[in-house]
Amino acid sequence: MKLLIFLTAISISLLSCTSSTDKNKTENLAIAKKYMDAVETNNAASMDSLLADNYMGYGPSVGDSTNKADAINNWKYNAANLYESIKYTRYQNIAVTVGEGEQAEAGDWVSNWAYLTIKYKDGRGPVNVWVNATYKIENGKIVRSRTFYNEADVMRQLGYEMVVAE
Repeated sequence: MKLLIFLTAISISLLSCTSSTDKNKTENLAIAKKYMDAVETNNAASMDSLLADNYMGYGPSVGDSTNKADAINNWKYNAANLYESIKYTRYQNIAVTVGEGEQAEAGDWVSNWAYLTIKYKDGRGPVNVWVNATYKIENGKIVRSRTFYNEADVMRQLGYEMVVAE
């Protein structure tokens, strides 16, 4: 009988931990999806509500970084002047928790792999590009993002030619 009570207590504690972790991951996936939806609908107000005040975004190049105010202003400008549409043609999101002491920054992250189709207001495109973005989420807000894609491929699709410097 004592063994049954002991096993039941362990099972309940394991299930409660799993449920809490699963709930956190589900909430973080929903935040990332809302951000993707804001990108597709050019909704800067929704982006603003999803980014933490201390937000920092990095990429696609090593030296690229932006804070929340600049990210929102850049997005508003690009939506008004550059992009006709951005469509997440295909994507997959996964939520992970990076522990203290691991080589990556600790915390709750959502990793997004996406195939985007971008059309431009001047009639160029569509451009198709594979994008990898990761979002660190704290207290229901995105505090950090890292975005990677092949900028040279996008430029090539827009008609630019790469020339080796002499």
